[in-house]
Amino acid sequence: MPGRTVRATAALALALSVALPATASAAPHCASITEATNPDWMAALPDGSSLAQLSIPGTHQSLSLHGGDLTQTQENHGDSAETLTAQLRAGIRAIDIRVRRYDDLFTLHHGPFYQNANFADVLREADEFLAEHPGEVVLMRLKAECTGEIGSCADHNSSLDVGQILDRYRREDPHGGVLYDPAGGAVPTLGEVRGKVVLAVLQNAHGGLLPGRGLGQFTADTWDEYVQDRYEVPTVFDIDDKWFAVRDHLARTAAGDPSRMFVNFSSGSSPVAHPNTVACGAPGIRGVNDYALEHLTGQAPSRTGVVLMDFPGAALVNAIIAANPDRRAAR
Repeated sequence: MPGRTVRATAALALALSVALPATASAAPHCASITEATNPDWMAALPDGSSLAQLSIPGTHQSLSLHGGDLTQTQENHGDSAETLTAQLRAGIRAIDIRVRRYDDLFTLHHGPFYQNANFADVLREADEFLAEHPGEVVLMRLKAECTGEIGSCADHNSSLDVGQILDRYRREDPHGGVLYDPAGGAVPTLGEVRGKVVLAVLQNAHGGLLPGRGLGQFTADTWDEYVQDRYEVPTVFDIDDKWFAVRDHLARTAAGDPSRMFVNFSSGSSPVAHPNTVACGAPGIRGVNDYALEHLTGQAPSRTGVVLMDFPGAALVNAIIAANPDRRAAR
């Protein structure tokens, strides 16, 4: 089909010719996350509020800073999880951590690229932030990254599985006490877990959920009901389709069971549509973050659920926080 060939060729040429910055652009939807300051936004919410009821801004591949445009998903505010602290101060309360098993410990990876941070760094930075802001809660998706396949990484010298290594951190790391595992139970209330990092899901390298870990509502059978993660964006001309998936899941969340947590990945990529491009756009092409900011500021949804983003700008973080009941009146 000649039309499709021309379209794909144009997409490839545009993706290769547009030199986007390694960090987010200056447009409001992708302006620096450090322009947002929300270190205590959960503290004003009632203890009885379920985490499922809230609108929670988060980051996808939260500490993926190295490896080039194809793998970088966040602004770089320092290695050893210093970037995490910048995100938490801005108001991010959901994080996506990808780990390699290395000598029965966790190092952080995106594919084959080490991200100059270890899981102990994540625990330290989160624990120190929560000690200073004890009214807050951080949700964590923890996923094994290494499949051993081409383009991925391989685990090294580890006899313990992902769950066993996580439990080792909880027992032995000086900051391990910050971790809270619902152990397959219900979504907790804020009052039950303030000052904690709550394990939402624990996944193996191929995405399978480890039973009895994290929130019990997430199973192989219910994953697609509660989670939108259409991550493949073949070309820059398919960014609209990614946004439609995000928009539809926002509507599903607003109308859904308030006792259930909904998770919406706004991220996407491909070899010719890099994470920054999908999130922030390119000349003549809108990014998902731009669509999302316009949607959230125009419609004031009753609940966004957890939104995991690449390169979220300050305005987008603020808009998600503002969707919480105690914030809407101030919009």
